[in-house]
Amino acid sequence: MSRNNKKPEESRDLEFLDQTLRPSKWDEYIGQENIKKNLHILLNAAKEREHPPEHLLFYGPPGLGKTTLAHLIAKETSSQMRSTSGPAIEKVGDLASILTNLSPGDILFIDEIHRLNKTIEEVLYPAMESRSLDIIIGKGPSARTIQLDLPPFTLIGATTRVAMISSPLRSRFSGGVFKLEFYNTNEIMSIIKRSADILGISLEKSAAQTIAERSRFTPRTANYLLKRARDYAQINKKDIDQDVVNESFKLLGIDNVGLNASDKTLLETIAKKFGGGPVGLNTLAASLSEEEATIEEFNEPYLLQMGFIERTPRGRVLTKLAYEHLGLDIPKNKQEKLL
Repeated sequence: MSRNNKKPEESRDLEFLDQTLRPSKWDEYIGQENIKKNLHILLNAAKEREHPPEHLLFYGPPGLGKTTLAHLIAKETSSQMRSTSGPAIEKVGDLASILTNLSPGDILFIDEIHRLNKTIEEVLYPAMESRSLDIIIGKGPSARTIQLDLPPFTLIGATTRVAMISSPLRSRFSGGVFKLEFYNTNEIMSIIKRSADILGISLEKSAAQTIAERSRFTPRTANYLLKRARDYAQINKKDIDQDVVNESFKLLGIDNVGLNASDKTLLETIAKKFGGGPVGLNTLAASLSEEEATIEEFNEPYLLQMGFIERTPRGRVLTKLAYEHLGLDIPKNKQEKLL
């Protein structure tokens, strides 16, 4: 059961810990072993040369630890990290202001870097390659270009849609472009146990196993489910056991394989409205009154990982596993292909 008999100052400390469960040391970062090994070599080599690390790009589905890696690199190199996002940099002047305020050795972290517009990308090229910033002052015949020198810095980009980053920008991440993979159940279990210790939660092993199995192979989702099970146990004055986890998941609409209500609605829509597919993303999004990006970035990665849908040149198609999970009969015209 959650240990809630805390003094006021202890409660404030727990509230702070509740807000972020990010690892603060490399040893606490679980999973992504190949990336960690590569970064260890890159960072130590840069430290020996007394140079800032080369520019890095992390990509993969949401919640796998891209931002956490950036924070850990900043701590490992004892650097100040300045954070922003692609949509927040609307004008060249916004980027110029950020870059000219960097100190030597700083890390600039740009989340959702695929959403930078092309004009701003072009200003980034010389900044990344030669640490210079070209600014045009004035308009027409009287316009002139001023070149400003920038301090040595490291740009770390993060994106869920690497294909939307232009090839010239990708090629300038000289330190490497790294794809974060989904976690396995054992790794998620270790993350849950660490988070439970930080939050002061007593968690039965079977309950932790259930949370891990329904976490969509993603640490952020695992921590979210752990907190919701904690809330349910606290309100109902119970220990966090198997029954509590099952009840809290039932309230959240999460089934036995981790699908939520929007996942099931998507699968049922393909099955019932479009005969199992194929159906184009645009048509599917319109039918669900949902954004295409939400389907592509939130729903599809897990559904593809579980083998419930397939992407084809003609659109999305349900698999035999999806029909079995939904408890629906496979249409006759699909049986020969799916069975």
